[in-house]
Amino acid sequence: MKMYFSNQGNLRYFASFLEKLNFDEPDVLEIITDERWVNVHPAHLVLAAALAKKVGKKHAEITTNVPESARYLDRMGLYNLISTTSPFGNYTRKDPSGRFIPITFIKNTAGQSRFITEMVPLLHLGDNDTSTIKYIIGELVRNVLEHSFSHDGAVVAAQYFKNTNRISLAICDIGIGLRRALQIWHPHTDEDALKLALTPGISGTTMREGGTSENAGAGLFFIKSIAKTTRSNFAIYSGNAAYILKKTRPDQKKPTLKANPFDDSHVLKTNLAQFNGTLVAVDISLDTTVEFKQMLDMIGDVYDSAIRERRSQRYRKPNFI
Repeated sequence: MKMYFSNQGNLRYFASFLEKLNFDEPDVLEIITDERWVNVHPAHLVLAAALAKKVGKKHAEITTNVPESARYLDRMGLYNLISTTSPFGNYTRKDPSGRFIPITFIKNTAGQSRFITEMVPLLHLGDNDTSTIKYIIGELVRNVLEHSFSHDGAVVAAQYFKNTNRISLAICDIGIGLRRALQIWHPHTDEDALKLALTPGISGTTMREGGTSENAGAGLFFIKSIAKTTRSNFAIYSGNAAYILKKTRPDQKKPTLKANPFDDSHVLKTNLAQFNGTLVAVDISLDTTVEFKQMLDMIGDVYDSAIRERRSQRYRKPNFI
């Protein structure tokens, strides 16, 4: 397997990163970097970490001369998972609290709780807003632990950017992937599975609209909607397909939420390298002009409306008159 870390690590360039992935040799991982400047998103890191864990440390390596800017790879813990020795030696490692969460493997609820606790300082939000974000992120991790059947659990990483007041987060697993996880809905392709996963109220545990009290089919929809309302980026990759939400520009009108993810402005990539797992990545701007509670209420309203509409369509009787 091969992946390339370029100098364009923002999620808006994520499609280009995915198109360069090559999984033809599944027992080894080669990471190639730009030799002048490296800029990566947590999404790149968690995917690399998950694949390195899968093949084993001695079969994963960085094969290029990395620039000084790639020290971030060391600080986030990637070199701990590969055979390549870090070229950066000793340097002052700042306290990550409130700044970033390095590559972390979560295998149980205790690890999930620690991750959520570490997320709080990164959010830089009030208690009410923080509690909702904590819940949504916790649900994403819980879904991996309960439904992905991933031997190594969830791989997470996060970064706070002070200059732009933005948090970047990614969660990855090498499990059964969305298509198998949602087989109760009979998706024919990975593209179908992506659409189902992002549709509010769709759960892999039941065909009941709105899911169950334990699995409401809300986590991915909420995360995508938060990205859209804060004019940020979102991406999800599973199987051979990826969905990348297009960022709403500041000069465009107020973003409106849609229950059908394909009605949003997005990039859909198919025929990618077959990834037997799921990767979710998001940027959340904390400078949104909409009050956070108002934004979350709006997302909840769209979710409830979508569930009611689907229930109505399901039970609507045909009129033969």
